[in-house]
Amino acid sequence: MVARLNCPTCQREIAWSEEYPFRPFCSERCRLIDLGAWLSEQRGIAGKEAELGEETPGDDPREI
Repeated sequence: MVARLNCPTCQREIAWSEEYPFRPFCSERCRLIDLGAWLSEQRGIAGKEAELGEETPGDDPREI
């Protein structure tokens, strides 16, 4: 049995198979639309924004 899911961009139902090489997207177009939304900051991961000058562990490249 092949899993069925909806494309995150256009909601078209697709099968999780080799027929859809851009899965979970139905096409390269939908994949690029999603990527553009992330790059233009229309989408993001919720969380606390870091303040300028605030350092987090691992920020210092000398700590390698």
